[in-house]
Amino acid sequence: MIRVNLLPQKKRAERVAAVEPTGGQRWILVVLAVVLLEVIGFVWFHQTKVGELESWQKRNKAIEGDIAGIRALVTQHEQVKKDLALLKAREEAINKLETARTGPTAALLELSRLLTPGKGPTIDPDRYQAQTKNNPLQAINPAWDSRRLWVMTFKERERVVEITGLARDSTDVSELAYRLKASSYFYDVKLLPGKKDASTGTSVGMTSFGMQLKVRY
Repeated sequence: MIRVNLLPQKKRAERVAAVEPTGGQRWILVVLAVVLLEVIGFVWFHQTKVGELESWQKRNKAIEGDIAGIRALVTQHEQVKKDLALLKAREEAINKLETARTGPTAALLELSRLLTPGKGPTIDPDRYQAQTKNNPLQAINPAWDSRRLWVMTFKERERVVEITGLARDSTDVSELAYRLKASSYFYDVKLLPGKKDASTGTSVGMTSFGMQLKVRY
């Protein structure tokens, strides 16, 4: 006779049945999982929208700053126009002064230096050296007495100058021509025909002369 003890097996089956979830428990787990996924999705969606909101807020602040700057410019437009007009007037005045400094006034001052004892032309050393190298006879004479020559007229038109005057003799006229050629202000110096002038009221006859030259300014 064989005996089979079924008591332990019965207890084991009861334990397995106790561990396995029931249908109601599975439904609760499914619901909890769905709720958890919804919570995670909501958090992600919320963070995304918060980031977009911050981005739009930054853009709005930048646009507001641009608008404020434009409004300030519009408000100051009339003042800016006045300031520009004032600056333009100052620039024109400065240009006029520069033109006067380098124009006919400067040319007359240079001529005055040419005829002042102990002074001479404004010389560009390199150009003067090349000029005298080609023709040594055109070198200026530092000891020349400029009181031997008088300039009577100085007429300038479109930067072409005509000079007339009186000199003791032709050497004085030549010295003036050399000085004009050496000057940085004058060029293309041409002598016009001269003649002895006995109508000066002195016993010594004078030589009248004329020159045509161009001026730089």
